[in-house]
Amino acid sequence: MTATPPALHFREDFAGEQARIIALFGDVFTAAEGPDEGAAIAALVAAMAACGPAAGLRPFTAWQGDRLMGAVIFSPLRDAQAAHRIMLLSPMAVATDQQGRGIGQALIRHALARLTTDGTQIAVTYGDPAFYGRTGFAPVGTDMLPAPHPLSQPIGWIAQSLAGAALPQIQGPLACVAPLDDPALW
Repeated sequence: MTATPPALHFREDFAGEQARIIALFGDVFTAAEGPDEGAAIAALVAAMAACGPAAGLRPFTAWQGDRLMGAVIFSPLRDAQAAHRIMLLSPMAVATDQQGRGIGQALIRHALARLTTDGTQIAVTYGDPAFYGRTGFAPVGTDMLPAPHPLSQPIGWIAQSLAGAALPQIQGPLACVAPLDDPALW
């Protein structure tokens, strides 16, 4: 059972906090996976932030006072026909000493609500179905929603419709932002 999250406020950009956001990802992934993974994820987040607004990235952060508690980045997945607005959740981090308190779920729910308001039709991620399932993500086959690259763990390819309808079948290929366009990440 998840504890009640602390009082949070949310922000929706990197403005002035890019270094803190990158450090959060590095620290969280170092604690969970070791220093090499921490450095790799920090470098990925730095590369994503450097893409700038033109890339369509949507960072969301959760704060308690002036403490950064969590961050998630959504980026566009583009289908060949540009027929759907699809956003990919990746990566995500919650401060190691704050995990299990509902912060990640609150942050994702906030982000999904904003994306829905802004016209996103589909949210997808490549992660733990048990965790992300708490916020509405469910497994989806690559025949229904193609991944940008072959998946090493297909069970982790999960999505949800934000348009109030069933997920449509998407024709591939799907293209992601350059920092995520590395087969080793998939």
